[in-house]
Amino acid sequence: MLKASIIFHILQYKLLYTRCRVFYYTVPLMLVAIYNRTFDKLDMPVLLHILKLLEDHRLQLIFYKEFYERLQPYYCYQGTPRFFTSKADLPIHTDMLFSLGGDGTMLDAITFVGNTGIPLIGINLGRLGFLAAIPEEEVEGAILSLVRGSYTLEKRTLIHLDSSIPLFNGSPFALNEFTIHRQDTSSMIKVHTYLNGEFLNTYWADGLIVATPTGSTGYSLSCGGPVVFPQTSSFVITPVAPHNLNTRPIVVPDDNVISFEIEGRSEQFLCTLDARTETIKSNVQLAVKRENFTISLVRPDEHNFLNTIRQKLYWGIDRRN
Repeated sequence: MLKASIIFHILQYKLLYTRCRVFYYTVPLMLVAIYNRTFDKLDMPVLLHILKLLEDHRLQLIFYKEFYERLQPYYCYQGTPRFFTSKADLPIHTDMLFSLGGDGTMLDAITFVGNTGIPLIGINLGRLGFLAAIPEEEVEGAILSLVRGSYTLEKRTLIHLDSSIPLFNGSPFALNEFTIHRQDTSSMIKVHTYLNGEFLNTYWADGLIVATPTGSTGYSLSCGGPVVFPQTSSFVITPVAPHNLNTRPIVVPDDNVISFEIEGRSEQFLCTLDARTETIKSNVQLAVKRENFTISLVRPDEHNFLNTIRQKLYWGIDRRN
């Protein structure tokens, strides 16, 4: 009787072990997209370190094709490499997109994600890094936090451009800012600006910036604009080198539609969304508003906006010592 009981328990244990093995091998692995736009050989040690960490944690990788081709002489992926070249190639079940570079790389990565809901995480290989906020020395801890699920998703609003002609190749949105600039002349331009059709101001300046809260720490800040918390539902309108010294940046609710009429000695002007640029004529009608979808940025639990601005802007630090 005792022998039969022992055999029964052994069979139960084997069945449980088999079920655990089946469960272990059928749990879908996290699929991580890897994007880099400016390949620099000096970054090779940290790039290889990041890729090894991702592979060590058994994450499936899908590479931006141009990046993988430049990487090949130095790196051999253990599995069968998968590639994406556009938003259409990026699997909808991608769990996360790693942006390896600076803030400019991160802004490029936004166009691949679009309205898919795929979260982005930025590893900073550049200089300042407000968006790509994770420095090289914190990469290992950040990846471990992702694997453990110890992170938060920050929803960031985008700005959307409506225009009377097709612009920006089907991606008329930006995370940081929309701008209008003079081109081919040293003369100022006039930008007549309206909120929901009501006249706001005519800006005599080199250009005009409309920044999101995320973009308030970018170009707008360098032109004298305020720092705005990411959760704020607002836009910042900041003139670039205004002729009238009493013209200052203004914060407006982001449920406004902001439209423009442009005048200048030249017939052509520059229009930008983040780092992407189009040349337009004065008869092109332009208006911006809040985009109807958001972008999710991945933040390990130890990172937050206050820490970032203190570190990047040296707030509260006496540099005289």
